[in-house]
Amino acid sequence: MENSATVNLATLLRNQAAAQPDRIALRAGGEALTWAEWDARTDAAAYGLRGLNLPESDGRPARVAIALPNTFEFAVALTAVLRAGLVAVPCNPGFTPRELGHVLSDSSAQVLLARSELLAGVAGAVPHALTELPAAAAGELPEPADDEIALLLYTSGTEGAPKGAMLPHRALLANHRQLAAVEPPVLGADDTVLLALPLFHAYGLNTGLGSVLWHGATGVLVPDFDAAGTAAAIQAHRVTVVVGVPQMFLAWSALPDLRERLATVRLAVCGAAALEPAHAARFTQLTGVTVQVGYGLTETAPVLAATVAAPAAKPGSIGRPLPGVELRLVNGAGEDVWRGGSALLDDDDDDDPDLAVPDSPGTDPGEVVVRGDNLFLGYWPDGRGGPDADGWWPTRDVAYADGDGDLFLVDRLGELILVSGFNVYPAEVEQVLLAHPGVAQAAVLAAPHPLTGQQVRAIVVPRQRAGEAELTEAELAAHCARNLARFKCPARIEFAGQLPLSVIGKVRKSLLRE
Repeated sequence: MENSATVNLATLLRNQAAAQPDRIALRAGGEALTWAEWDARTDAAAYGLRGLNLPESDGRPARVAIALPNTFEFAVALTAVLRAGLVAVPCNPGFTPRELGHVLSDSSAQVLLARSELLAGVAGAVPHALTELPAAAAGELPEPADDEIALLLYTSGTEGAPKGAMLPHRALLANHRQLAAVEPPVLGADDTVLLALPLFHAYGLNTGLGSVLWHGATGVLVPDFDAAGTAAAIQAHRVTVVVGVPQMFLAWSALPDLRERLATVRLAVCGAAALEPAHAARFTQLTGVTVQVGYGLTETAPVLAATVAAPAAKPGSIGRPLPGVELRLVNGAGEDVWRGGSALLDDDDDDDPDLAVPDSPGTDPGEVVVRGDNLFLGYWPDGRGGPDADGWWPTRDVAYADGDGDLFLVDRLGELILVSGFNVYPAEVEQVLLAHPGVAQAAVLAAPHPLTGQQVRAIVVPRQRAGEAELTEAELAAHCARNLARFKCPARIEFAGQLPLSVIGKVRKSLLRE
């Protein structure tokens, strides 16, 4: 729980260690870490990082990249970086050297913490490439301000390579304050939370690990998801809260004796991608637990709306805005078709909330535009693409509201592909395909998939190569595997004689979808 001195997640750790030092904070396999042990390891690593005398750049603290799976080491590294007053850059440990190299170069990271095999692929990319953080017994630790950057989380958008969303300490804590304002309370200190979502992702990091820190709950770390293994961990550690993505709920639903295996679970939350109502109903039938749905983005730290904020979870709905989140639906003419949510008020603020859920029979779809303390500062390094002067930020998602004020997503304005909740930017995949000497043109778009929600589909025009063998799908698939994380690799590669082009030479993907 927050107190007046709290400015970051590392301070939450300090507070929990003081309040319940011997209670288990994290479990991983057969090992456990108490709050006092986590705090002590964090201190030693924070002092060690300060001892590196990392230089600031552009007046900003040094960036520390963390490319580790869900382990004690990741949790300690994250809180140590924040306690040292530095900026954490969580990275997918499954990145190829090319992908990781982009993040390291763009963020100008001074330190990379990763397994040795990954470090070998980016040798020389950072001044300090480490397999474990340095430790020291003492040192000076700063007190970062609420609006200083805590995290650089790289996310795929619609304009190029993945870009770093600058999340300040204020945004991370605000999202927990907003969730804590939901009645009845969603999560508490007595809960045990499954941490199977990757911690390099905003959803796993703040909604998962951050909730453990905020409430003083217990987290169960799982580095690699598999249905039977996580079900066994849920049963062994008496997990009460699972936070997942559609693929996880589909995989669990295929297990026998699921009600017995998940008997201790009281709350199941699905986010990052749409869970088909029929699949949610199937999970509920098998377990007796209603699947709650959340909606948000990396840039919003991450939760904006959830069915726990509504009287009941309606099939297909993302619920209502969290307390403290103001939300508008804006049509193509720039007009509000719906306004909902409210600002969180200070105890001494008697003003009315800016917005309230209206009495409406329902609305036409509009772009989701939001405002709240949980919003990012913009994209690294100059803050481009952030909230406007009044604090509003357009998500590029399209939704409508029904007569009760419950929201339903219908589309995305961008070309983003969501594979098991992870962002895939088509242009990045296209660039990799076009780098192959046998490819003349390439177009990448989404295709439906029953387990992952979407999969990557590539359509390629081969280049004529005199005297060389015809380009094959296997050859291109191997090329992609060398240059892209597995979830970004095309599941389908099709060949065509030509692609439909507009008058300015842009591929007309709408025709390809048809």
